[in-house]
Amino acid sequence: MSKLISSSIKKGVSYSTYRTLIKGLLVEGKSTGNEQSEALLEYSILNDKRMDRLDKTLKISEETSNALNKLTDNFTLLVLAEGWCGDAAQILPVINKIAESSSKIELKIVCRDENEGLMNQFLTNGGKAIPKVIVVNNKNEVVNSWGPRPSVATKMVNDYKVAHGGLDDTFKKDLQIWYNKDKGNNTQKDLLNILETSAVEVS
Repeated sequence: MSKLISSSIKKGVSYSTYRTLIKGLLVEGKSTGNEQSEALLEYSILNDKRMDRLDKTLKISEETSNALNKLTDNFTLLVLAEGWCGDAAQILPVINKIAESSSKIELKIVCRDENEGLMNQFLTNGGKAIPKVIVVNNKNEVVNSWGPRPSVATKMVNDYKVAHGGLDDTFKKDLQIWYNKDKGNNTQKDLLNILETSAVEVS
């Protein structure tokens, strides 16, 4: 596992490089990933605009800043994502702001479809749900993982599935509305909780 993690981190790119990759593919009329379709391309275009907006408007809370300043351990956040994924488009800008706010955190992003071996180690209920955040300490050990959604959104998904038997377009719109209203706060809280817990486990 440690070899897989270290090679994945080496392959991983920064957030700005990931954004450049997506934009370059969109110019060619492509999305990231093995599958290409009109729908995935449309999602990718929408998500690119979403990330542009979030990069400009997102702010890290004072609570988050204070907690990040107290971190004593270094972590790499290795994230599996794809440009067409709506949840990744809402979450990655938040993770990037967190990483930019702390010298203790490095963000590395890899595409899911190009890293099947890694993805298969971090399935969610047997599925390849993304984004998946793998928390790696400075000894190259996986100390935690998180995703594909913040805790409130996960509960919304589970409750809707129980009530309706699955997710539909109506729910997906409602979920994006929730993300917009939440402004990344739930993601910040979840990730801080994981980082603080991981730091305790390491020390």
